Amino acid sequence: MRVLTAALLALHAPAQEPIREQQQWVLDALNVEQAWNVTKGKGVTVAVIDSAVDTKVKELRDRVTVGPDMGSASAEGKVTPGRHGTAMAGLIAGSGKDGGLIGVAPEARLLSLPLAVDEEPEMHVIPPLQDQRGGLESPLARALRYAANHGAQVVSMSIGTYGPHRSEREAVSYALGKGVVLVAAVGNDGQTQYAKDKGSSYWSFPAGYPGVIGVAAVDKKSQVAPYSSDNLSVLVAAPGSGVPVVKRGSGYEASEGTSAAAALVAGVAALVKSRHPSLRPEQVAQALAAGSRGRPAAGYDDRSGFGVVDAAAALNAAARLTGQQRAVPMPDDQHFGQGENSPAPSAPGPDPWRLWLYGGGVLVALVMFCGALVMLNQRRE
Repeated sequence: MRVLTAALLALHAPAQEPIREQQQWVLDALNVEQAWNVTKGKGVTVAVIDSAVDTKVKELRDRVTVGPDMGSASAEGKVTPGRHGTAMAGLIAGSGKDGGLIGVAPEARLLSLPLAVDEEPEMHVIPPLQDQRGGLESPLARALRYAANHGAQVVSMSIGTYGPHRSEREAVSYALGKGVVLVAAVGNDGQTQYAKDKGSSYWSFPAGYPGVIGVAAVDKKSQVAPYSSDNLSVLVAAPGSGVPVVKRGSGYEASEGTSAAAALVAGVAALVKSRHPSLRPEQVAQALAAGSRGRPAAGYDDRSGFGVVDAAAALNAAARLTGQQRAVPMPDDQHFGQGENSPAPSAPGPDPWRLWLYGGGVLVALVMFCGALVMLNQRRE
């Protein structure tokens, strides 16, 4: 059985100071407030595939649509709000109401797609050695297709499991084909024995699927968190250590792990899609990477990817990408190469001149044949 785990290490009580002051370093690290001069995410729906979101939290009230339980074949029955899903939803689109926590895209809407996840996973897991193939559709695959078919422009997945699944790969391709931006946490296996022995963390999925934006975690000093997984699924990084989040019911706590980093980047992706709704998923990923800061000396590494996401710079990069066209226009009177254009193709069907020539030839042959017969008959007589 494949169990999806929440990509966090811990949730703990924050310091006793106003929540907006506690989260200011996160907003500064992502350069969010400058991006808000352009957009706050209005018109975009972000699907949160996680434990169910608590819709009664003041920062999320009247802004969340809860979908069916993705782990059940039946759409009936109620789902219990989860601690982890609620925390991630607040980071993405918390309204900041009454001085509360504010998300990266505070004017975006949320689609909660409940999924049964282990919110306190065992961190020392032996990774499987083979692809976990199966003919049945996984709950995550079902959630991705639901999100793509119900108006989500961005999907946030602060979850992970070891080993890919065929139905999930197909669902990822389906969502990308629909223009949906997919963001996922890369996992917290940077300090496992496997990572120490191999020099690279074992891959976590869905972050490992092609087309998914994998997000690593950094701390307040923009240093990569030691627990953050390091492999080629990492595209960019964002704050993940000590990030303030909303609690189920009320109150706040702090998150530790790549979960928060992925949710924050999903919020930035929502800002980009709000401003440039026509951008394709790969262009949004390109904008996030191009606008990142603290880029590694080599330009990329498997710990922080292309660097820490900068929301304002990502919007600027996205604006430049909107000028890109998928095909190069060519005037009708020009062509590639030298010399004259080839003649236009002839109309389909038989050539009338050739038909007349052929018919005349047949007629002459018949006349000559008949004449020969007459001459033979006369000689016999």
